[in-house]
Amino acid sequence: MSVAEALVLAVNPGAGSTKLALFRGDAVLAETTLRHGDEELRRFARVGDELPWRLDQARGWLSGQALSASLGAVVGRGGLFKAVASGTYLVDDAMLADAARAARGEHAANLGAPMARALADEHGCPAFVVDPVSVDELSAVARYSGLAGVERTSLCHALNMRAVARRHATALGRRCEELRLVVAHLGTGASLCALEGGRMVDVVNPQDEGPFSGDRSGGLPATALLELCFAPGADRKALRRRLFGDGGLFSYLGTRDVREAAARAAAGDVRAGEVLAAMAYQLAKAVGEMAVALSGRVDAVLLTGGAAHCAPLVEALCARVSWIAPVASYPGEDELRALVEGARRVLTGEEPAKRYA
Repeated sequence: MSVAEALVLAVNPGAGSTKLALFRGDAVLAETTLRHGDEELRRFARVGDELPWRLDQARGWLSGQALSASLGAVVGRGGLFKAVASGTYLVDDAMLADAARAARGEHAANLGAPMARALADEHGCPAFVVDPVSVDELSAVARYSGLAGVERTSLCHALNMRAVARRHATALGRRCEELRLVVAHLGTGASLCALEGGRMVDVVNPQDEGPFSGDRSGGLPATALLELCFAPGADRKALRRRLFGDGGLFSYLGTRDVREAAARAAAGDVRAGEVLAAMAYQLAKAVGEMAVALSGRVDAVLLTGGAAHCAPLVEALCARVSWIAPVASYPGEDELRALVEGARRVLTGEEPAKRYA
């Protein structure tokens, strides 16, 4: 069997699920989503404590697949690691140590590297992560925040955004490095990037700034945020939940689903229509920011993520940004395939595996 046809297992741990898929080449041989209920997850004090339990579930699924050949690689989603360049990384001890420390935040994506490494060790193959959340390729001027000692940071949906950029370049018969792209990931969190020379030279980090989305508040007025932080009885954990979980669309309409909001607007709910229009307006402003980062020379604006399935949102957004560049939509987030594509680029020698340490 050629290296290009090697069996690759992809592992994508999320807040309430673990997605697994077996690929041979471009073909999906088997795929599943293991759901994790709130009651199950509440047993664990930290996300890292879930590792043995999630691994057991993954092993159970894999053992039922009757593998016809040994695995060529296991690839996991990369988490909140230290700042790194884009690419496919070999999972090493330094990466595992950083994932366990979770110094940049608790997130289910931090489980991707240790899960991949544990399963790969059991099958005698390498373990990788691809374009982790912490990809940071910001230009020097993009790092300035406006307050000395406080830098802008790059945390975003790098995996999906870069995969979509590659897909678009392939469709044009071009290399990604030749294009100047604005890519917007529209989901419960909204990330955007300006891609130039194959590097994400600026981003909209949904942890800190940008448009509101399904359940995140985006960039709030600084004075109002100060008042929230120092209000009587203010609690750090509760406020964090309010901003990153109960904010955005959910705070206005009680739903995180933009398609539900659109359906309510179509049925005559004026408030839902206005909130949806405001979301499109803020997203358009963020696209404009990224276009400025590219000096206005933009080959295409690419829309991706789950919310890109919502036609009214996409139409409203396109109406505001189509003058910048042609807009192409790649709805959904095929992260398992993106992970496998990154692993295969290393296995076939198209690009070298990077070292994290």
